[in-house]
Amino acid sequence: MIPQRQRNEIRQRVHERIRRKMQGTAERPRLNVYRSLNHIYAQVIDDASGVTLVSASTKAAKVKTGGNVAAAKEVGKQVAERAKEKGVKKVVFDRGGYLYHGRIKALADAAREAGLEF
Repeated sequence: MIPQRQRNEIRQRVHERIRRKMQGTAERPRLNVYRSLNHIYAQVIDDASGVTLVSASTKAAKVKTGGNVAAAKEVGKQVAERAKEKGVKKVVFDRGGYLYHGRIKALADAAREAGLEF
């Protein structure tokens, strides 16, 4: 089994590789996801100007348990609603080096259902 520290270093390398190919613009910002053991965070970022347009997390939402699929769905729905309020309809999904599975997939699916296109 891979130690947690080494696993995170591998994830960061994968994330850097993804980010070389992907960039958020004003027309199509980047939906970035960060997953910790107890919480999940999502941000809509315009990389051209270096500004976070919208953010949502299980910490900010005061969800009792933030490390599960249900909480990830709630954050995905929240970030999509906030992005639509700011006039953002299309985004580029940045999975942050995580596998597109479990909480990451749940957040992405909930954001799609709430109206974001990616």
